[in-house]
Amino acid sequence: MNKKQEVERQLSAVRRGAVQIVSEEELGAKIGRSLDEHEPLRIKLGLDPTSADIHLGNGVPLRKLRTFQELGHQAVLIIGDFTGTVGDPSEQNATRPMLDRDDIDRNVKTYIDQAGKIIDVDKLELRYNSEWLAKMHFGDVVRLASKMTVARMLERDYFEKRYRSGTPIGIHEFLYPLMQGWDSAMIDADVEIGGQDQTFNLLIGRDLMRAEGKEPQVCVTLPLLVGLDGVNKMSKSLGNYIGVTEPPDTIYGKAMSIPDRLMRDYFELATELPGERIGEILSEKTHPRAAKAALAAEIVRQFWGKKEAEAAAARFSAKFSEDKMPAEMPEHVIPFSSLKDGKVWIVKLLADIGMASSNSEARRKISQGALTLFRDGKTAEKLDNPDTDVEVLDGMVLKVGKKKEYVRIRLR
Repeated sequence: MNKKQEVERQLSAVRRGAVQIVSEEELGAKIGRSLDEHEPLRIKLGLDPTSADIHLGNGVPLRKLRTFQELGHQAVLIIGDFTGTVGDPSEQNATRPMLDRDDIDRNVKTYIDQAGKIIDVDKLELRYNSEWLAKMHFGDVVRLASKMTVARMLERDYFEKRYRSGTPIGIHEFLYPLMQGWDSAMIDADVEIGGQDQTFNLLIGRDLMRAEGKEPQVCVTLPLLVGLDGVNKMSKSLGNYIGVTEPPDTIYGKAMSIPDRLMRDYFELATELPGERIGEILSEKTHPRAAKAALAAEIVRQFWGKKEAEAAAARFSAKFSEDKMPAEMPEHVIPFSSLKDGKVWIVKLLADIGMASSNSEARRKISQGALTLFRDGKTAEKLDNPDTDVEVLDGMVLKVGKKKEYVRIRLR
């Protein structure tokens, strides 16, 4: 493989799942220089220890860091033990509470072990940004602040929205992007990885590196993994997360509740399966439930191994097969002539048979994973995509909610 081919191979690996690379041309040039000089690039990822646990959403940038490791580059993980005391205002409509030192120290202890489930910690350069930020005097802070204007800060969507709405913005919040950008200058980052909500902060890093006479870093931004509720970013506070240290059965069960429309995102962002294999699993030849089972097993395998993944799958299947339906239940008759190609919108079906008072309530129940379909009267299938059209079979059973309300469908 010649140099041009190797540069393209590495770029292709970095592109997978990325929202934006600023700029790809610069990254290609950096990779080419790295190959010529046999000097690995320095790849930065910063994490503020805002909680004690890492979930799949946190794992998205860690996986990209692992990709760079596998390409032969130096991963630099910066623990924001100093920036964590300020709090990044991204995605906040108000100032985020600052963590105290005890909270940060407690959370840091678990971060490295959990990150080690995704990245190679033996080849990791671990840094704490208190190494340089805590040593800055007030004069140093003023000089750093002088490198940025208020107008530039207000280019950030969240700041602009809060400013226009009259929501208070603390001066210290303007300092956060500067501190994160200064981290890049201090460790001479060639590339910085971050979620797409971090784009502004990553670009500030480029600005500050230029101001210091250094070659600016390339910014690689990644999607925010939507949580199990199918609406919000994965977050422990929202309860819509899959933790990397949760038991195999818990991970498998949660993964089986991922909305169908998000399966490709989870395959691409939360697994290491090649694109060809993902395409095979998500093809029309594979039943959605089988595809989701493959996803759940792969997520468990990554953190617990193949045997635990197989065992979790078997226990989950056994649990569903034990779902005893009552001998008698209400029946709802559907005229075949009312169906389109033998199918019906699942939201309409749920509302028509009285298992939801309206389409909106039906949507909510389905999105929350409250609906189970038994096509053959035995095999349970979770339906969590309200945009699904289901094939109506005579005798199939619907179950809704924890109270296990059952209705048998009769086709006439």
